[in-house]
Amino acid sequence: MVSNINQLLVQARTAYDAADWSSLIQYLQKLILGADSEHPEIVKNREYLLTLALSMLEMGDFQQRWEITKVLTHLGKIAIPPLIDILEDEDAEEELRWYAARTLGEFQHPEAIAPLVELLKTDEDEELKAIATTALGQMSSVAITSLTELLLDEDTRLLAVRSLFSIRQPETITPLLSVVQDPQAAIRAAAIEALSSFHDERVPPVLLNALDDIAATVRRAAVIGLGFRPDLCEALDLVTRLQPKLYDFNIDVCCAAAVSLSRMGGDQVAKNLFNLLISSHTPTRLQLETIRALSWVETPSSLEYLQTAFNQSTSETLWQEIVIVLGQVQKPQLTTPAAEILLQILRSQHPATEIANIKSAIALSLGQLGKMQAIEPLISLLADHNASVRLHAIAALKNLDREAAHQKLQQLVNNAALTPDLQQRIAIALAEW
Repeated sequence: MVSNINQLLVQARTAYDAADWSSLIQYLQKLILGADSEHPEIVKNREYLLTLALSMLEMGDFQQRWEITKVLTHLGKIAIPPLIDILEDEDAEEELRWYAARTLGEFQHPEAIAPLVELLKTDEDEELKAIATTALGQMSSVAITSLTELLLDEDTRLLAVRSLFSIRQPETITPLLSVVQDPQAAIRAAAIEALSSFHDERVPPVLLNALDDIAATVRRAAVIGLGFRPDLCEALDLVTRLQPKLYDFNIDVCCAAAVSLSRMGGDQVAKNLFNLLISSHTPTRLQLETIRALSWVETPSSLEYLQTAFNQSTSETLWQEIVIVLGQVQKPQLTTPAAEILLQILRSQHPATEIANIKSAIALSLGQLGKMQAIEPLISLLADHNASVRLHAIAALKNLDREAAHQKLQQLVNNAALTPDLQQRIAIALAEW
């Protein structure tokens, strides 16, 4: 055992002298990450191994540095002081300091907190500060006290909030609540977003109050946060509170409101979304978000509203989106009605049925829904003059009951009642099956 360890130590030294960093990593991993890492001979040489690992961190490429950080964390507390020295060296290579900050976060040790906090206070490199923020977030409750102190300084408050957000521990709620009325909108928004992660009775009143914040970023964060609390829908009358945000001055808030309302569900939500969708004042981007939201409500009325909107619209963009979301219906009791709507569109004289992209999308959606009543309508699409439509129809047929669809095609291939063109297309489909 000792001879094997000594041999690895010699090999590591040889690799270091030859600047063979790949081999050095392998030897260090065997020594420090292996089952015998606590062997007295290895423990005795830890300072030396640390020196080799640090040289690897300094001289290696990106991947080698990534791998050596695992070695450094397994070396334990002795690696913290030299990593702090690298972090505090403003003349050191930026990527090297980046790795030092990241590795310090892995230790989750109190000694690593102060230098990371100091970097947030004083360094001007935004990328490095972001890494330090993430590193502090990894330290969980160990760092909460230090981060709470950073909330007192407006220059470090935003980074502190983001770090507290990363920790996601209930102990962060109180310090986060202390900045929800901060003069800086970015800080208010970050605090609201962080608080939204907690099911704590102190949070919902703050989110409701933030719905009327002067800053759109804060309103949006509040809308999104409340969207994750459908359990409070009735108690807080969230549908009534969120509905006005569908008509917010800021379109990002409107889109967030559509999504959040869809999570509340129900016919009233579907009606509110439909009214927004068909309004002539609603921008296309918001209409598209509303179409998706209506599909997520997943009630019979929401599907009917989508069908009505399809029939009333004159926009190819909206037609296509409605067809797409109908094919994504998941609730078992609604897949048949969704397929029936698509089939009605396909059989109708609606202008959309003359557009290849729409017909292709209908075929795709019918295939996703997997309803057998779509077989014959899909077969009829094989006669379409557009190659893309035909390909989508074949793909959709294969997504249905594959064997049943194949048998149906075989039955029809020589059917004299069909046009020669369609017979030929069916024969081609069978050949490609």
